[in-house]
This record gives sequence, C-alpha cells and structure tokens, in this order.
Amino acid sequence: MKAERFVEEVSKLSFDNTFNPYSDRCDVYDYFDAPQKRRALLLELLNAASCVEVDAIWIGRDLGYRGGRRTGLALTDDIHLSHHGERWGIKVDKLTKGLAVPERTAAVIWSVLASITSPVFLWNVFPLHPHDAGDPFSNRAHNIKERMAGEDLLGLLIEFLKPRRIIAIGNDAEKAARKIGGSLDVIKVRHPSYGGQSDFIGQMRVAYKLS
Repeated sequence: MKAERFVEEVSKLSFDNTFNPYSDRCDVYDYFDAPQKRRALLLELLNAASCVEVDAIWIGRDLGYRGGRRTGLALTDDIHLSHHGERWGIKVDKLTKGLAVPERTAAVIWSVLASITSPVFLWNVFPLHPHDAGDPFSNRAHNIKERMAGEDLLGLLIEFLKPRRIIAIGNDAEKAARKIGGSLDVIKVRHPSYGGQSDFIGQMRVAYKLS
C-alpha cells in the first residue's frame, strides 16, 4: 500500500454526524484550504514514518472537537500541532483561525511524548470526529458501523508502518488493536480523561522505562 492510497481512503469516509477533517471544512474555524493542508500533512507524516522503524502506534478512540477535528491528527490539539510536525521533521502551517485551542487529553499525551525519542505514530480507532446530531462542537463515541470502517483502516496502517508494538489507550482502542493487530504486542493503558491521568502517565513510564 502507498501512503497516497491510505490518505485517499481516509478522505472518502463519510457518516452522519461526523466531521472528516481531510475532506470537510469547518465554516467557523477553518481556513479555506484547511482540508487540503490536513491531507498533505497526513501524507507527509506517513511517508516520514515509513522510512524509519516505528516503535509503536499509539491508538486512541476518535477525534475530539478541540483536538483532531481542528488538526486532523490523532491525540493532537492546536497547541501541540507544531510539536507533532517537528517529531517527523515537518513544518506545519496554521490550519484554523483565532487563538490556539487546548485539549486536555492532548496535553497529557504530549507531556509523555516529550520524554520519548523513539518513533511513535498517533492514530485512532475511528479517524473522524463523531458528534451529536445538530451540535458539531460536541463529542460522542463512534458507533459499530463507524468502528468497522476504522478497523479496516487501522489494518492498512499497521501493514504499512509495521510497528514493533501497539499502545492501546483505553478499552475501545484495546479491542480494536487485539482484533486487528495479529501477533503484535498490544499494551493497554488507561485513557487519561475522566480521572485517568495519573494511571496513564504511570503506565507509560513503565512501558517506556522512563525515570
């Protein structure tokens, strides 16, 4: 599989009450060319990651309205968008209007990534932003149909990047990783939201042998 095909497949995904950052433009916050730039950024990240031995794919659940809806990158908000690009030697343009919006989950994720130098690729079980009907700036869990589409893409991503292991962040991520990951080592850690921050950080310190 080529990276271009993967980006094309993600961009084609469409479900009710979801926002696809690679093909949809937010009339409130996005610059006019934001979808194109998010596609280009994902392509650059995939190509960069394919040139190294990826230690792990960290898998979350789905994009949030304060994070991946805006950046197009899993577990990454506006605050850490440039950090994400820098890890792969990529310069990232601003994608949204106004002040940078922080996301709590992204802040915790990137506080740990700051201590890790090995190549880590961030992804989600469902790579779009699912929201409540009539409220695009809300978060909901993806449904069964959406998860199945996401699992198909996760399988393609694992085949393409050939990571050494998978870090599954939360129950939904673990289920998908164990279903799709084959013989890959899957390490489950607690999701940092809803009081799980300390557990997440502690489990990641163990997984990466951090002091």
